[in-house]
This record gives sequence, structure tokens and C-alpha cells, in this order.
Amino acid sequence: MRASPRSGDDGSATIVGVAVVAGVVALTVALATIGTAVLARHHATAAAELGALAAASVLMTDSAEPCATAARIVRAQGDPRLHLDACDIDGEQVELHVSASVSLGRFGIRTARVRARAGPIGS
Repeated sequence: MRASPRSGDDGSATIVGVAVVAGVVALTVALATIGTAVLARHHATAAAELGALAAASVLMTDSAEPCATAARIVRAQGDPRLHLDACDIDGEQVELHVSASVSLGRFGIRTARVRARAGPIGS
């Protein structure tokens, strides 16, 4: 019996398979990085909104310092990356600026910044 001659396509499926796996891995890493950034922003948003609501409540009852209450609420979220950047009181309105640092791998450390405002309706 005679051996069949080798064709020029031997191993091409392996190359395509490796390329597909590399693409899936790259996509997974990209989605994980984006997910990390989105999650940090959601944590900062939740902390800012809770802090603003608590500060507005304190401001309405005159029971304590609203900005100190807001800072306490932001810290109580248990995420050391969260930081209260500013607390502004304008009449009966409280506006908080909260940031959260997030590590994005080779893109470095970035900061998600959010603001929240709370107070009585119509003020």
C-alpha cells in the first residue's frame, strides 16, 4: 500500500482553535474589567444616595451634624475604597460627592465619582 501524500491543510484547525480560545480569553478579561468598574460605580452610588438621605433627614430634624452623619454612612458600607469627597448643604438640600478607587489591571487605578442630592420635595 502506498501512503497518501500530505495535504497543505494539516494543522490549520489547531491554529483556528488557538485563535478562537485566545479571543474568548481576551473577551472574558475585558468583560471582567468593565464589570469591576461598573460594580465600583454602583457601590459609590449606593453609598452617596444613602448618605445624602441620612444627612437630609438629620438636617430636617436638627439632631446632629448632617455631613458627619453622611460620612459615617459612607464608612458604614464596609468598602475601604469609598471616600466622601464633599458634603454641601444648600438650604434644605444636601449634596454628596463620593468616589471609589478601582484597579483595572493594566489600565491602572481609576476613580469612579458620583454625586447624590437629597432633601424635601419642592425645596
